[in-house]
Amino acid sequence: MSTANNVLSLAGKLCLVTGASSGLGMHFARTLANHGAKVAVAARRVDRLDALVEELTLGGAAGVCAVRMDVRDETSIKAGVKQVEQILGPIDVLVNNAGVAVQSPSLKQTRREWEKVLDTNLVGPFLVAQAVARSMVRDKRSGSIINISSVSSMVPSSGLAAYCSSKAGLTHLTKVLALEWARHGIRVNAVCPGYFKTEMNSDFFDTPNGDRIVKAIPMRRLGDPSELDGLLLMLASERASSYMTGSVLTLDGGIMLSHL
Repeated sequence: MSTANNVLSLAGKLCLVTGASSGLGMHFARTLANHGAKVAVAARRVDRLDALVEELTLGGAAGVCAVRMDVRDETSIKAGVKQVEQILGPIDVLVNNAGVAVQSPSLKQTRREWEKVLDTNLVGPFLVAQAVARSMVRDKRSGSIINISSVSSMVPSSGLAAYCSSKAGLTHLTKVLALEWARHGIRVNAVCPGYFKTEMNSDFFDTPNGDRIVKAIPMRRLGDPSELDGLLLMLASERASSYMTGSVLTLDGGIMLSHL
C-alpha cells in the first residue's frame, strides 16, 4: 500500500523553479528538494541564488544548480533551460513562479510599467513553459507545469490593472496549454494564492493598510508559505495528480468568499 509520503515523493524528478531568489520561489525550491527532487533554481541574478544553492546542497538535496534566466528575454530562457538539461538532465516539473507587481492608478500608469508587468507575469511564463514543453515533447516524456497565478486573476484590485490582467491571462493560459498538451502527457495546472506573508511584504502587513487587508480575510490571518506545500507537491507528483490538468486551485483563507 502506498503511503502519503511515497505518493508525494519526488525522488528522481528534476524541478525547475523560476523567480527562486526570494519569497515563495525560494520556499518552493526548498520544499521540492526536501521531498527528494533535484532542483534547478533560476533568477535574473545568479549571485542572489548562491546562498540557496549552498543551503540545499548542505541539506542533502539530490542535485542542485542555479541558472541565470530573465523571463522577459526569450534568448535567456532558452539558454537557461538548455543549461539545466546539460547539468542535471531533463526537466520533469516546471514551477512558473517569477512575477512582479507595479501599483499605479490606471490613469497614471505608463506603457512601460504595463509592458514590464505583462512581459514578466504572462509572456515570460508562456515562453518558459513552451521551452520546457518542447523538450518534453521532443524526448517523448510526460511532465507537470505549475503556474503560480493569484486570486487577483479573479478579483479586481484598485491600482493593480496590469497585475490583475496579467494573472487573469496566466490563469486562462493554463487551461489552453493543458488542452493542447494533454495528448503529450504534459499536465498544466495553476495555483492562485491569496495573501501570504514573506520577507518582501512583511513590513507592509504591519501597517494600518496591511492590517485592513488581513481583517478582510475570513480566516483573519495571512497564509504561511508552508501551507502551499501540500498543493505544490500534489501537482508536482505524477502519482498524486496523474489525471489532473487544466485545474485552477485557490488557497486564500476564504478571501474570494468576501467578494461574493
